[in-house]
Amino acid sequence: MKIRKLLQHEAPPIELLLLADPSREQVEQYIANGECRVAEEEGEIVGVYVLVKLGITTMEIINIAVDERIHGRGIGKKLMSDAIQTAKVLGCKFLEVGTGNSSIGQLAFYQKSGFRIDGVIKDFFVDHYEEEIIENGIQCRDMIRLSMEIV
Repeated sequence: MKIRKLLQHEAPPIELLLLADPSREQVEQYIANGECRVAEEEGEIVGVYVLVKLGITTMEIINIAVDERIHGRGIGKKLMSDAIQTAKVLGCKFLEVGTGNSSIGQLAFYQKSGFRIDGVIKDFFVDHYEEEIIENGIQCRDMIRLSMEIV
């Protein structure tokens, strides 16, 4: 597996990005403002993440997704490791990520990756998404914010 920057002439893997964020409008917006990196196996894109600069020393992983057919193979961990290293190379000292209150698996994944919860934006998904989002039988209402210091 190879992780690389999406080339300028390549179309972003929208279907993969929509696995992590159901709003095509939101996805297209942050793709335009961020750095998109993809995981490739045998010429096929199987994973993706997008980094967006928030300030001089801070970036955010705005989306990270792996093809559902190959979950459990460690590709998400490799993408996360690459995101941390890429942010570090770009001079960032802090990396942030946000996820829904109903995203139980993602919350565990981010914490296992070294992120710590540092805030909640109440009603974020109610205010910014037209359709109700339900995960794990829970309405996704609030955004849980996590961060890490890159060392």
